[in-house]
Amino acid sequence: MIPDLAFLYTRDLNKVIAEVEAYPTEDSLWQVTGQIANPAGNLALHLVGNLSQFVGDDLGGVPYERDRPAEFSLRDVPRAELITGLQHTRDLTSQTLAKLDDASLSRVHPRQLPGFPEGMSSRFFLIHLYGHLNYHLGQINYHRRLLSRTV
Repeated sequence: MIPDLAFLYTRDLNKVIAEVEAYPTEDSLWQVTGQIANPAGNLALHLVGNLSQFVGDDLGGVPYERDRPAEFSLRDVPRAELITGLQHTRDLTSQTLAKLDDASLSRVHPRQLPGFPEGMSSRFFLIHLYGHLNYHLGQINYHRRLLSRTV
């Protein structure tokens, strides 16, 4: 299961990077329109924070001080900085998953969160996090295509 998850996380974080690179301008990464309150830049920051905390820190032992409110309030972070953060997160996730075995996947995840089953395993949470990554990848793709009609 680990090689499969590592492949999927790497592939889809590369897709997020490609989406960020595909925005026509730096400003468009931060543009909000209509009902869309979270532009691609904030979603990229959120994915970096989410995976760095729950995979890198919780499972890989790489300390990460998360500032979740800033993930949604910061603006105008340079594209290059977003891409560097996403690349680091991709590599951290891949390296962390490579160190896990079936026994560690079956253990209770070290961080229990409201709204999740009590005693959820790391396997369960990694599958959830992969779905979360793809949810935001889809939002970023939609945001970029929506703006490309107006930029």
